[in-house]
Amino acid sequence: MRRIALALPETSEVLSRDLRQWRVKDKLFVWERPLRGSDLAALGDAAPDGPILGARVEHLVAKEALLADDPAVYFTTPHFDGYPAILVRLERIGLEDLDEVIVEAWLARAPKRLARAYVENRA
Repeated sequence: MRRIALALPETSEVLSRDLRQWRVKDKLFVWERPLRGSDLAALGDAAPDGPILGARVEHLVAKEALLADDPAVYFTTPHFDGYPAILVRLERIGLEDLDEVIVEAWLARAPKRLARAYVENRA
């Protein structure tokens, strides 16, 4: 995930509370996100125990689509209710899908001019 995130234009890596975060123009788009006590209580036996990535999404409709598409990979907790972000079980996502999640998160947070230039150069 680090390699994918840092390959995106104007991305920086920040360490916060010993966890890595990736930002575009100071806007957070993906981050390491271990589960907290309240998350574990809310998820119960369904709580994953492997590494987790938090990722911004464009809007709540996109969030719901991902959650419905593959609940074995994508999930959320009450902490993120009403917030355009998903959690990703890193041990269950393929590299191609991980790349898509990170790029889409970057596109959702990057300035419009930068995002447009990236998409045009990728085409």
